[in-house]
Amino acid sequence: MTRDPPIALTLFSGDDIAAHLDGLAELLQACILAGASIGFITPHTREDSDAFWARKVLPAVNDGTRLLLVARRNGTIAGSVQLDYDTPANQPHRAEIRKLLVHPDFRRQGIARALMAEIERHARRLRRSLITLDTRTGDSAEPLYRSLGYQTTGIIPGYCRDPFTERFDATTIMYKNLQQTN
Repeated sequence: MTRDPPIALTLFSGDDIAAHLDGLAELLQACILAGASIGFITPHTREDSDAFWARKVLPAVNDGTRLLLVARRNGTIAGSVQLDYDTPANQPHRAEIRKLLVHPDFRRQGIARALMAEIERHARRLRRSLITLDTRTGDSAEPLYRSLGYQTTGIIPGYCRDPFTERFDATTIMYKNLQQTN
C-alpha cells in the first residue's frame, strides 16, 4: 500500500501569492468548474482567477487584514483557505473564514479539515475567538463545518446564484466560538 505524501500547510505572504499565482489560479478555476459556490459564476476565465488573487487577496494579505493558508502536496497547490480579520472596532474578537478551496483532484483526503484546524490556530494567535462563515445550503462543506464544531445561525434563501444556472441558492450562516473549543 502506497501512502500519499504529507500535506504541507503554509501561510502565504504577498510575495508568495505573486510567485504562485498560476497554481492559485488553477485551484480557483478547478473549484469553480467543479461547481463550488464561492462567489463566481461561469463563464469564468483564467484571467478572472488571476485577477481575484492579484487584486483582492494579495492587497488584503499585504495590508495585514487577511491570512492565506495554502496546502501543497509534492509542491502542487491542493487547497487554500482565507481568514479575514478586517473587522470594525467593536468586533476585535471576530474573523471570517473565506473561500475554503480544495482542488477536485485532492478531495476526500483530509485537506479541508487540516486547513480549517490550522486557520483556527492562527485565529487564536490573532486573539480572535468568534469565527463566522457561510456556505451554500446542502453543499458537502456544510457537514464538514458541523463536524468541526460550527453551529448554524440561520439560512438565507435565494442568497447566491448557482455557478452554472440562473437559479438562486440558499446559504447557511455558521459560527464557532473558539474559546469553547480549546
